[in-house]
Amino acid sequence: MADPRFFKNDGPFTIAELADAVGGELSDGCDPQLKIQDVAPLDEAGEGDISFLDNRKYVPAFEASKASACIVMSEFQDRAPDGMALILTDTPYRAYAKIAHAMYPGTRPDATVHPSASVDPSATLAENVSIGANAVVEADASLAYGVLVGPGAILGRGVTVGEGTQIGAGASLSHCDVGANCELHPGVRIGTRGFGFDMSAEGHLDVPQLGRVIVGNQVEIGANSTIDRGAGPDTVIGDGCKIDNLVQIGHNVRMGNGCVVVAQAGVAGSATLEDFVVLAAQSGVAGHITVAPGTQLAARSGLMRASEPGAKLAGNPAISAKEYFRQMAVLAKLTKDRNS
Repeated sequence: MADPRFFKNDGPFTIAELADAVGGELSDGCDPQLKIQDVAPLDEAGEGDISFLDNRKYVPAFEASKASACIVMSEFQDRAPDGMALILTDTPYRAYAKIAHAMYPGTRPDATVHPSASVDPSATLAENVSIGANAVVEADASLAYGVLVGPGAILGRGVTVGEGTQIGAGASLSHCDVGANCELHPGVRIGTRGFGFDMSAEGHLDVPQLGRVIVGNQVEIGANSTIDRGAGPDTVIGDGCKIDNLVQIGHNVRMGNGCVVVAQAGVAGSATLEDFVVLAAQSGVAGHITVAPGTQLAARSGLMRASEPGAKLAGNPAISAKEYFRQMAVLAKLTKDRNS
């Protein structure tokens, strides 16, 4: 259950309102005026709560649940406890997410600049901008309507931030343009110097990093992730990308739309991730290669060469996931035979 100290519940809603909001259908005999107060897991839900079933391994929990309502696929409706109202949909998890958003839309501070914040007179602030305590907005930065800057965040000279974007506490942005409706979590670092230098016995000579970071619209970047600015070409993050915590994106990287990069993964400089690439936790992509659209790289895998569209890869160096698990099975059998 959501702690009311941290989350404000905007309920109740009728189940008919919730079904309309997610494009679902009510089960036969369901009272459309049933009041739903909250969302809750199947095994914790009670009267007034709505839950969801998206994985058949939780069917026993569904059958025993005391929730007043549940979001399910039609194939499971016959397994519902007596008296439970159902919203029927092919995408229960997505429907649950929409309902949870409706219940808990989030709050934001009033559009004020905290007295302790430092905003350069040449910076441009549109209406409804909020700037938290001890934040810094440097010269010629531009913040569009509804931008929220958290406490202690630093926006460097000339940075632009699009409408409705939220910047978490302690984040720092430089040499970048950030799109609309993005969410940058606390400690994000965007626009830091790319890791580029000429190696020599005479000493390693830094190469000036003269590019920017261009972040598209509706991008989420997790806490303490870093995105380096380009060396000359820009580093580009496409619309709708989801970047988890503790991710490193090197200089000149280009990410297409809808990419997902999970915790502690890294992308080396000048790599290209085309649309809807998924990099699982602690995986890595070598520099100067292209990862084709829809490629999925398993956790702790290392991709050393270009992939084919829709490839599912695993291992280090990464190969077809099917081949990788076949090799692991053979190795396990050989080891077992040797020890028997």
